[in-house]
Amino acid sequence: MTKNFLVFVWEMVKIIIIALLIVLPIRYFLFQPFFVKGQSMEPNFENGDYLIIDELSYRIRSPQRGEVVVFKYPYDETQKYIKRIIGLPGETVEIQSGTVIVLNQSGESVLDESSYLPSVFTLGDTRVALGENEYFVLGDNRSASSDSRRWGVLPRENIIGQVFFRAWPLNSLAKISAPIY
Repeated sequence: MTKNFLVFVWEMVKIIIIALLIVLPIRYFLFQPFFVKGQSMEPNFENGDYLIIDELSYRIRSPQRGEVVVFKYPYDETQKYIKRIIGLPGETVEIQSGTVIVLNQSGESVLDESSYLPSVFTLGDTRVALGENEYFVLGDNRSASSDSRRWGVLPRENIIGQVFFRAWPLNSLAKISAPIY
């Protein structure tokens, strides 16, 4: 009986080691879980939503406008925030009269956010020129969001990854994709 028990224990140890060798690299280098805390991304992401963050895509390509990202807050890197990318490197973002305007090499355009925000009024009177590897981010719930209007630009190196999938609540399971502007 002791020999059978030792064989059983050895088999269990092997299974655990193999599982860790598979799960740990995926968890630390490819995908990461994230719980939404607060109201800054309502109505698209609610407090308590369980999201899967894709950490690999931004090693291959740059973040794009409209993508929702999780990042280390620039003034306290132990804090993780979730926001939507509005301005890209080299652009100027201007907020005036409740409207977001993006100025880039192709000209000036008012950002049409109607595909993911039913009605939006962006408070503030801001004009920010983005440098290389700098992004301008806003929460979807503009009245309850601490974002680039308050603390400035988001450095590229602080971005952890793109929100890829909502896993909880079950009635809201969905792959998350950026809107087309």
